[in-house]
This record gives sequence, C-alpha cells and structure tokens, in this order.
Amino acid sequence: MIRTARVKVPSGLPGWIFVPAAVGGLFVVLPLFAMLASVDWSRFFELVTSESSLAALELSLRTAAASTALCILLGVPMAAVLSRSSFRGLNVLRSLVLLPLVLPPVVGGIALLYTFGRRGLIGQHLEVAGIHIAFTTTAVVLAQTFVALPFLVVSLEGSLRTAGRRYEHAAATLGASPTTVFRRVTLPLVLPGLVSGSVLAFARALGEFGATLTFAGSLQGVTRTLPLEIYLQRETDADAAVALSLVLVVVAVVIVVGSRGWASRAAL
Repeated sequence: MIRTARVKVPSGLPGWIFVPAAVGGLFVVLPLFAMLASVDWSRFFELVTSESSLAALELSLRTAAASTALCILLGVPMAAVLSRSSFRGLNVLRSLVLLPLVLPPVVGGIALLYTFGRRGLIGQHLEVAGIHIAFTTTAVVLAQTFVALPFLVVSLEGSLRTAGRRYEHAAATLGASPTTVFRRVTLPLVLPGLVSGSVLAFARALGEFGATLTFAGSLQGVTRTLPLEIYLQRETDADAAVALSLVLVVVAVVIVVGSRGWASRAAL
C-alpha cells in the first residue's frame, strides 16, 4: 500500500497573529476549565437533581424552545425584508431590529414591562380582557425572544445576501409566484444559515437572565429559569451554583456542536 505524503498548505497568515489568537482562545476556555475544576463531584448528582434545579432546567428548555420558534416565525420575514428590500429608512429599521444586541438586558426587561405590564402600553388593554402577561411563563418567552431575535435575523440576513438572487429570478421567470419562490427556492438555499441562526437564538434564550428577572420575576416552576436558579444558589450554596452552571454549559455545547454538524451536512 502506497502512502501519499500530505502537503502542508500555508495559511497565508503572519506568524505573530497566532499569539493573540491563542491568548483569545485561552481567555474563553480557561474560565470553563477553572469552573470544571471547582465542581464538587461527590455531590454533583445530588446538586443537579434537586427539585428546584430540575424544575428550572425543564422550564429553561421549554421556554427557550418556544422563544426560538417565535424567533423563526418573526425573524425569517424580517431577515427577508432587510436583505431583499430597498426603501428609504431601511438602515434605520435594521438598526432598530439589532438594538437588543447592544441594550443591557435589564433595559429590555423594563421596556417589555412598560409594554405588556398591567399598566403598559398594550398590557392595560390586555388586562381588561383578562389576559395577564407580566410575571408569567409567557413573559419569560417574550423576554427571551426580545433578546434572541436579532441573532437569528443577523445570521439569516447574511445567508440571504450571500446566496444571491439568480435562482429566485430564474424561478420567477418560469412563472413561480413570489410565495412559491420564497418557499421552494429561497428557504432551501439558506437552510444552513437558518439552522445556525436558530441555534444562536436558542442558546441566547437559554442563557437569558436580566430581561427575564425584570419582566417575569423569579417564581419557582413558573418563571425561575436555570440562570435565575444559578444566581439564587450562588448566594446560598456556591457548589450548587457551579454544578448547575456546568449543566448549562454542557447543554449549550451539545446543542451548538450538534447543530453545526447538521448544518455542515446540509450545506453539502
């Protein structure tokens, strides 16, 4: 059996650039290893399977899934409009859509409270109809959606711009309606970008803290998600907080790595 020698392809990068890249990698990875080394493994299973911990994890996964679905429902049309339209004020609209990326989450929570709270802009009218949103599980989903939606929009808008419009023009020339073009041509072309954006939205929703605490509060089994449980445990049981933090990291890593593998296969 003849073995062929592997040819090393130069990266084309200057040698010095690998030093700050390595420092940046250590800056991200080292705290995770430090947390891993601090886990009380003898009590790990006991800490992560307590009633409050399991309730918080279940609520986080359920609300993050719901908010991700809402992000897809709203974010796909938004990304399509931002990438395929051209009208006055488009840049302003894009800036407003991306505003939650730079706003402190607690500010987003206050904004939601003054919108959907009992005396809020919309909430006061919902109260008349007997619909209560603030400090409910619905409030958790809305808070997560508010902070996670821009992640999906940014990712999908980039994919739409990269894909171009020639296939859409070809389908339209053959007589396909705009809805058919969007459903049968556009969406399949940007499916990897949609998956990546959805995963980013889910991960952001899973780790949401500030907006949730401000708008939804911290009621066990109702609005106390895993980040809120970790924060409360940090005040009373540091070992439990570290153990739950590790669970949250593992869940996020599994989701991100698994989805990236799926997106890579879908792109082939």
